Amino acid sequence: MNNKIDIDRYNRVKKTTTIHYNMEVNQVLSEIIDDFPDKLNGMTYFYDRFRPIEKNKSLYPKEKKTIASMCIHVPVEIIYALGASSVRICSGAYSTDTAGADFLPAKICPLVKSTAGAIYLDMLPGNANPDLIINPTTCDQKKKIGEMEDEIGKEFYVLEVPPSKDSEEARQYWHRSVKKMVKKLESVTGNRLTRRKLKKSIKMILTAQAEYRRFMKLRRKAPVIFGKDAQLITNAYFFDNLNSWTEALATLNDELEERIAQKHHVVGPRAPRLLLTGSPSIFPNMRTHLLIEKLGGIVVYEEFCSSSRMLSDTVAVDEWFLYDMVPAVADRYLKPNTCPNFTPNDDRIRKILLAMKEYDADGIVYQTFTGCQLYDLESRKIGKELEKAGYPVLNIELDYNPKDSGQLTTRLEAFMESIKDQKRTKRKKI
Repeated sequence: MNNKIDIDRYNRVKKTTTIHYNMEVNQVLSEIIDDFPDKLNGMTYFYDRFRPIEKNKSLYPKEKKTIASMCIHVPVEIIYALGASSVRICSGAYSTDTAGADFLPAKICPLVKSTAGAIYLDMLPGNANPDLIINPTTCDQKKKIGEMEDEIGKEFYVLEVPPSKDSEEARQYWHRSVKKMVKKLESVTGNRLTRRKLKKSIKMILTAQAEYRRFMKLRRKAPVIFGKDAQLITNAYFFDNLNSWTEALATLNDELEERIAQKHHVVGPRAPRLLLTGSPSIFPNMRTHLLIEKLGGIVVYEEFCSSSRMLSDTVAVDEWFLYDMVPAVADRYLKPNTCPNFTPNDDRIRKILLAMKEYDADGIVYQTFTGCQLYDLESRKIGKELEKAGYPVLNIELDYNPKDSGQLTTRLEAFMESIKDQKRTKRKKI
């Protein structure tokens, strides 16, 4: 923005987008909370995390540097160990998608447009003002945002991710990339990575992950929480204070255990149990969850980089020395990762099939955002393997525009009715 006209236009766009964003957030929160009679007290904390905060307030302390990430591949243990705040800035807002479309092609992924718009307008989670944005090379479209530093007004750092994960060469390449990132973060934060700080950071995240695994085990036992709430919990992990998030989840887990003991279920035994995967659902883009659960189904598992894949896998440390811990942290973000940027990616199919069994899912909904080539390309192979295993699959394509829900509703309704018919047939045979 080099002149008064540019500044005036920027301010007008930001003001309009902020109004639309607040309306969008409040509308989706109203659907999530008010359209479902069954409410958990422990969810109040997580609902409040997503309410718009005042313009001049921030969740992040000014005395700390704020490091933003655009992908699950960024090792947040290192960010915390260097005394910085961590925030993942992938956006699910249609309002900032519209703003991003001003300087990005119309046909690219809405998540990328929305994120670019949010960065440009300083409308990031928790009113974050990042000192650096780490941009892994997992998505070609996201990578190109990093070349717009001057226009967007933020500094980007490219974290190079290998195209495969199974070879020793790929592992060594990734280790070098992470070590280079450490040096960059040390220069940005002014702090040095030490054994004590990294050990503390790893254990803090391990504690959060342990509580999340407890949460997922409770979901496996009985339908005591809706999927739309589960997705909000993991989305809050993007930007919340980690210790506060962990404590809130522990409180919610205690409440879920009481529900299981009381056999208090949010849906009946005939409700279709669905696994949701593909392009990641990120608040306020909760349309697929909400439609499925308003139609009487329940999402029992989300195989997203914005949910289960983000928190399930842990750092395995053999020796608590710095030269052992950094490679161990790096391995956590490579070896178990099932991002479709990897070739081959058979591990993702294996994990989805395992989750279908563990969570007693009746079928799978595979969502692909318009313009998201990675997940679109992989949907065919995964669909074939799941159908071979006897699971019905529904592939849907959508963007962030909330007005095109009619056809999607019809397709989801028909899919769930077919699952109900199958379940009735099985009961008759028994």
